[in-house]
Amino acid sequence: MYTFDLLCFCISVALYAAYNLFIRFRESFNPGYTIHGISRTARVQWVASILEKKNGILAVQTLRNATMASTFMASTSVLLAVGVLSLTGNGENVRHTWHSLNFFGSVEPSMFAFKILALLLNFFLAFFCFTSSLRLYTHVAFMLGAESGQQDSDQLGSMAEKYLNMGANHFYLGMRAFYFTVPLVFWIFGAQFMIFGTAFLISIIFILDKTPQHKES
Repeated sequence: MYTFDLLCFCISVALYAAYNLFIRFRESFNPGYTIHGISRTARVQWVASILEKKNGILAVQTLRNATMASTFMASTSVLLAVGVLSLTGNGENVRHTWHSLNFFGSVEPSMFAFKILALLLNFFLAFFCFTSSLRLYTHVAFMLGAESGQQDSDQLGSMAEKYLNMGANHFYLGMRAFYFTVPLVFWIFGAQFMIFGTAFLISIIFILDKTPQHKES
């Protein structure tokens, strides 16, 4: 009964995971292949520059922008999760309309509930990634503002670089989960649309991920 829906869901998740693994694989050999690899290197140099020049104002402004972005995305994730929860109260009314184009998948209420649950879990995953990113950025702010000796300063600088990149990675994962909302929403209208939505999403993200005018070696 649910075979086609679950098959499309597994294919969609596999395609999205395979794309992200491919990007990480290429980035490990050539950091300049994606904007994320370039940004990771730039963050390390940024910490070194802040510690060398003692430019506290620049550090505060940059970290403030990063924490504001994480806070905004975390709040948006929660608001969207609450919006999805509101659908459960009107599920019977909207289910027939949304399934009008669902020619191959299941239209059972239990399958609709599973789709809503998957969408909720995706938003909550994004929320925890964004809040974790916010927590790590806060740690970096204290590390960069600490007054200590040369040896302690070098150690704090190394930890600041690590935590800053960890925070950025968690923000990256949150955005990846946020992007996956597209195929999950298409899935509500029909299992076949989830595959098309995933292919469309990957094609757009690839353009955003890849370094502009990057030349293959």
